[in-house]
Amino acid sequence: MFYRTDGGRPEALRHNPFKAIVAPRPIGWIATRDRDGRNNLAPYSFFNAIADDPPMVMFATTGPKPDGSPKDSLTNIRETGVFCVNIVSEAQIEAMNASSAHLPAGEDEFARAGLQALPCETIDCARVAGAPASLECRLWRIIELPGAANAVTIGEVTGIHIDDRHLRDGILDVTRYRPLARLGYRDYTLVRELFALDRPDD
Repeated sequence: MFYRTDGGRPEALRHNPFKAIVAPRPIGWIATRDRDGRNNLAPYSFFNAIADDPPMVMFATTGPKPDGSPKDSLTNIRETGVFCVNIVSEAQIEAMNASSAHLPAGEDEFARAGLQALPCETIDCARVAGAPASLECRLWRIIELPGAANAVTIGEVTGIHIDDRHLRDGILDVTRYRPLARLGYRDYTLVRELFALDRPDD
């Protein structure tokens, strides 16, 4: 099967397969604060690390809120210039899902999801208590994309929190907390097993 993305989806495809093709995708659980200091928390599956020296991450917001306004995460970052990326563990699946609800601006998703908000060290922002890792970020650039309210936010990581329980012999062992990743449609997966490959020039 082949189809052009500007010509509509074939009838044989009940739903858009694009996100199922580009999968799995790590989830960035993005914490922000508005200019009045009110917390916001939302998961984004268009998220990844993009550089390591300096360490940098990106996440993309796609489409507006149901009322047509920009996503609160993006609005808050424009106002404050900071955000915190929290990694979602298997134990936090339900809380992550609860935080994805469309709430009015200023309502606290931490509270709605039953999560404790802890202070960051290098930025004025909250982070998720119990997250296996959190990345404190300062805004580097917001890039507007084609489409309704689509934008990429790029941040430089200024501080890293790691739960010591997930360290083994000096290495972060993801199988201890099983990070959650997004597939297509309403499907998710967990990282449960690892294997290593040596490069040809190792």
